[in-house]
Amino acid sequence: MSQEEQKDSEESTSEDKDKSIPEDKLSVTHHSVTINGKELNYTATTGTLVLKVEDEKEGEKPKASIFFIAYTLDDVEDASKRPITFSFNGGPGSSSVWLHLGVLGPRRVKPDEDGNPPQPPYELTNNEFSILDKTDLVFIDPVSTGFSRAVPGEEAKQFHGFQRDIESVGDFILLYLGRYKRWRSPKFLIGESYGTTRACGLSGYLQDRHGTYLNGIMLVSVVLNFQTIRFAAGNDLPYILFLPTYTATAFWHNKLSELETSKKGSLEKLLDEVREFAIGDYTVALMQGSALSDRRRQAIVKKLATYTGLTPDYIEKTDLRIKINRFCKELLREEGQTVGRFDSRFKGIDRDSAGENYEYDPSSAVIQGAYTATLNDYVRVDLEFESDLPYEILSRRVHPWDYGGHQNEYVNVADTLRKAMTTNPSLKVYVASGYYDLATPFLATEYTFSHLGLDKSLQDNITMAYYGAGHMMYIDMDELEKMKKDMDAYLDATLSDL
Repeated sequence: MSQEEQKDSEESTSEDKDKSIPEDKLSVTHHSVTINGKELNYTATTGTLVLKVEDEKEGEKPKASIFFIAYTLDDVEDASKRPITFSFNGGPGSSSVWLHLGVLGPRRVKPDEDGNPPQPPYELTNNEFSILDKTDLVFIDPVSTGFSRAVPGEEAKQFHGFQRDIESVGDFILLYLGRYKRWRSPKFLIGESYGTTRACGLSGYLQDRHGTYLNGIMLVSVVLNFQTIRFAAGNDLPYILFLPTYTATAFWHNKLSELETSKKGSLEKLLDEVREFAIGDYTVALMQGSALSDRRRQAIVKKLATYTGLTPDYIEKTDLRIKINRFCKELLREEGQTVGRFDSRFKGIDRDSAGENYEYDPSSAVIQGAYTATLNDYVRVDLEFESDLPYEILSRRVHPWDYGGHQNEYVNVADTLRKAMTTNPSLKVYVASGYYDLATPFLATEYTFSHLGLDKSLQDNITMAYYGAGHMMYIDMDELEKMKKDMDAYLDATLSDL
């Protein structure tokens, strides 16, 4: 090969390599929203930023293209000091669509005339309950969700794990803070479900690795200690912690015929009673195992039947231990129906009424279509961002998820949160739980926070809020309005100290 041919070949290879490296792709649009009766103008920045790492041989090396949607309020005296909140959902494998179009963003999925999840075709509407009046918002899709992807030549699976997920989302937050000059802003995180796991992991990663301190973390439908929700042989904790949510579910479906009318009239009063039983007599009974006397066993069986709406015979066959999948199938078996996991108020119909497990989660099915259709339309039409990639609402590509250093133990980021709050005493936490959430039940959340090991001087930094709905409590309009008031109060209290 001649020198000229070799030069042409090298230039061609270099051009091909450059073409394979993605570039930032952004769309900037301008809109308005009415919140609390006041019209607010804002800018939406939609697109991808290329996440890079330092490489000793190659310098800055592109690793992933991260999709995000940011909303920043216009007409602000000093935008660099305005509060900013980074938001994501969970899964693992979920995009940020649920918190985005359900509660936080300036647009939300429009319910039907009765305020219930709609039927197709779907629409968005002005979100008068958005917190954009309090804080700018950045919605992040982790790698392999939404339009976020690993760059060509990089394996996506390197991001599909507990630690690398935290690092990549954290690195994106740092990139955004620098790119858009927001280092002086009060900083918040909000996560839902596994997103709460990620948020608490981030509190440690951002603080310990990068010296980036947060002002607040908002946790929606919490799972920090996986021992509280994993039904496994030898782990009796979930049976105890799910019980009050079983009661709330049976209460909703009128299956608590054994209770007096006065007790059935107030769900909160009833749940106080069940809490006491769950962490008292029921816990002691399960700890005793086969040493439990027949007399005490029968008393526990009777109580469980009263509080769950299941028959004593069925409870006896479960050895006093009712798994979530069995409860969802058994409660309405006689009617040929099941109850939802994310929101146990919803009912489904299985082909096999005699089975042990439900075929699908009706509370997931009733909302997924609306969020999928509206997000895809909204991004392309209103936000003017084009992509031929499928927007991964719930990606299966991330599985199997790598829990890395948590082999042979339950994932638990509660102590990471404790350390972050102890090191940074100004860090405030808002915790939202739904009474009908069978994915992350409220008593499991209470257990986690009561075992946080946090010093008494910092206990007031935690705000607990409860809602008469499920995992995604914001699909209920009354609860969405309450959630807005609760988050406003939390943000006002946190920011008033600055």
